[in-house]
Amino acid sequence: MTHGAENGGGFDGERKMQFLFQLRQKGVTDSRVLTAMEKIDRGDFVRGHFASRAYEDMPLPINSGQTISQPSVVGLMTQALGVQPRDTVLEIGTGSGYQAAILSQLARRVYTIDRHRNLTRDAEVVFTKLGLVNITVLTRDGSHGLPDQGPFDRILVTAAAEDPPGPLLQQLKTGGTMVVPVGQSDAVQTLIKVSRTETGFEYDEIMPVRFVPLVEGTARD
Repeated sequence: MTHGAENGGGFDGERKMQFLFQLRQKGVTDSRVLTAMEKIDRGDFVRGHFASRAYEDMPLPINSGQTISQPSVVGLMTQALGVQPRDTVLEIGTGSGYQAAILSQLARRVYTIDRHRNLTRDAEVVFTKLGLVNITVLTRDGSHGLPDQGPFDRILVTAAAEDPPGPLLQQLKTGGTMVVPVGQSDAVQTLIKVSRTETGFEYDEIMPVRFVPLVEGTARD
């Protein structure tokens, strides 16, 4: 699947070099993360009017009032998550599917949840076309996580909560890591890295971000 015609040549050559250069400039230095982002073409996840801007380092609108995060934020969140090849990862907020596709290059298995059925349906179509067979897509309330498949080595939340959600904390393995934006939905939030230890949870601030809010329930679409 490609949007090469819409994007003036697709994701190759000079465009790919510039894309990776932007990521490095913003602090994405992990070689495995950079390789994953080189393999996954963001143009496959951006449609319509904004397709020509797929390789710019900026968030873009997608269906259901959601956004696809800017590539540097995707890279920095993925880098902070520290995914290992045998890990099982839970993503809350499938959106376009771009972040889950990146994670699929790094982990053994990715479960991704979104409350919007049209987004999970569209993402699943792209995953199938790209041959990404280690991603399971589910439409449900992400604030409750996926207890029947947990605990997880890594959890990534791509919507902002006022605090790290308790159900997700409980589904994180000891020794595991969760990356989550925390703060009010109408203000700049803080990206937090949560590490679960034998004695509890440790919290580290990463950077200011702005994400759509984490909403309970499933959407009517």
